[in-house]
Amino acid sequence: MSLQGILVVVIIVFMIVALARDILRPGLIFYSGVTFLLLIGVINSEEALAGFSNKGMITIALLFLVSEGVRKTGALKYIALVMLPRKKVPLPRLLLKTMLPIATISAFMNNTPVVIIFAPMIKRWAEKFHLPVSKFLIPLSYATILGGTCTLIGTSTTLVVHGMMLEQGLAGIGMFEIGKVGLPVAIAGFVYMNVFGNLLLPGKKIKNRQSYTVAREYYFDVVVPAGSPLVGQRIYHRKNPLLKNFVVHSIQRNGDVIVTSNDEYFLEEQDTLVLAGTTNSVKKLLEIKGVQLTCMQGVDDDFVNNEKLLQIEVVIAPRFQGIGETVRDYDFYSHYNAVVMAVYRHGERITNVSDMVLKEGDTLILITTDHFIRDWGESRVFYTTSYLGDLTKPEKRDRMWLSLGILMTMVIGAAVFRRYYLLGKDIYDMYLFASVALVLMVWTKVLPAKDYTKSISWDVLITIASAFAVSKAIVNSGIADFIAQNTIDTFHVFGPIGVLAAIYIMTNIFTELITNNVAAAFIFPIAYSTAIKLGVDPKPFFIAICIAASASFSTPIGYQTNLIIQGMGNYKFQDYLKIGFPLNLLCFIVSMLVIPLAFPF
Repeated sequence: MSLQGILVVVIIVFMIVALARDILRPGLIFYSGVTFLLLIGVINSEEALAGFSNKGMITIALLFLVSEGVRKTGALKYIALVMLPRKKVPLPRLLLKTMLPIATISAFMNNTPVVIIFAPMIKRWAEKFHLPVSKFLIPLSYATILGGTCTLIGTSTTLVVHGMMLEQGLAGIGMFEIGKVGLPVAIAGFVYMNVFGNLLLPGKKIKNRQSYTVAREYYFDVVVPAGSPLVGQRIYHRKNPLLKNFVVHSIQRNGDVIVTSNDEYFLEEQDTLVLAGTTNSVKKLLEIKGVQLTCMQGVDDDFVNNEKLLQIEVVIAPRFQGIGETVRDYDFYSHYNAVVMAVYRHGERITNVSDMVLKEGDTLILITTDHFIRDWGESRVFYTTSYLGDLTKPEKRDRMWLSLGILMTMVIGAAVFRRYYLLGKDIYDMYLFASVALVLMVWTKVLPAKDYTKSISWDVLITIASAFAVSKAIVNSGIADFIAQNTIDTFHVFGPIGVLAAIYIMTNIFTELITNNVAAAFIFPIAYSTAIKLGVDPKPFFIAICIAASASFSTPIGYQTNLIIQGMGNYKFQDYLKIGFPLNLLCFIVSMLVIPLAFPF
């Protein structure tokens, strides 16, 4: 490679490391990379900005708004009401009854709002039937991913590849064309989850007709103040009569931490206790005389004595302003009339909450009032996960059906009229029908016109647009030809299928380590150059990129839906690896069998 190519590699490595370490939001990282690429002259200003006018990228922005219109009407909540079983059945049937409808919805809507709506509903439904939530939330995320691979609009990744194909003067991908591969992959995924889900998903295996009671254990930090009736009280077998419904997990005294066992302990003034209880224990804890929640210290008495205090579980979204600040520095009480009781990250409880630097995806346990739901339940600051999503029918049923009708009109129009021309011009594409759907939703007031821009994930769009520029730099610097030639030299003995497998694996590794859209943008020019050098149709390689970039099952960071449900389900990194890695392999095998048949070289 030339010196310029080496510099491009250095910049790309810098971006990957920054993404992996979550130094900045992905959009800012990529825009910084594009700026450096401009400085070294590998791309010009027109190439740097081309992604911002790309039809695929703009279509993604329109679909954010269309999805928000459907969500606003309560249509997804109504579908959940109909979908969720009313009685206990074996887990495979439960998974099938939840995953199939969710995958179908995800094929035509943005995945993120689907998970945001369904996750709290499924969680509360599972708790109602005394079923472990951990058996259902990973399947929910996987169902949206699998469903998204079946249509052009099911995931932004396919639209990114579609937009890049259009830039190269190619025909692009039809509405249901990718379904030739995506549907067999999705079916294989459903079968896998139903056969192995009960065994591999975290939590005790559910037996048929078993009455299963699971309560996630929460920890509450409390202080024993001077004059408390608990002073001098005995803790035996981690219990005390005055601390009913709680187990004493540990005692912090004079800087030392005593992890309790079945031995005998006596409490002293200013001891800090870590009490273990269930999600509904906060009201009982506030009624106990002689202890004070540490998170309540310095809070107004009116708030402490409020009888309507609720325990709310939220997941931090990208627009939360306190990202990068500590819990101590960011005053939750003044911003949200709430106090942070506990924080979970990667399924683990953080003990020293005050000094913790907040990140996207952290799960916070807040004590607040019902006003929090009214003020922030519909915001983009948090993914609210508890006390939201009640299974109630939407009030305006006519608006709900109208939104679904507009959505289906968009899908059918894009599928049926793709090969029709007006005045000799090919204008009937996904962008046009997404625009029509958006205009109809706005003028029929399905989508509120006020603050409509808040529904768009601008960071995702900036990331995608910048990724187009990085992709162009990979071509201009000769990196695409260099990697393509080495890939061919290494795998040519296996024919085009061997090279196809290499492209798929490279894409899948990238998507697990960074994000799906970025992975697609990185690999696209390499795949295109490889196909040209082999003298074969590049479309099989592009389809492989679409599937591989979406098939992010082994880590919580590769796909946003995996990150959203991580804290809710109390999942650890290894939980995704255990259930997700075999699914990655299964999708790879099915793709390698089906792609050459559906899209011959």
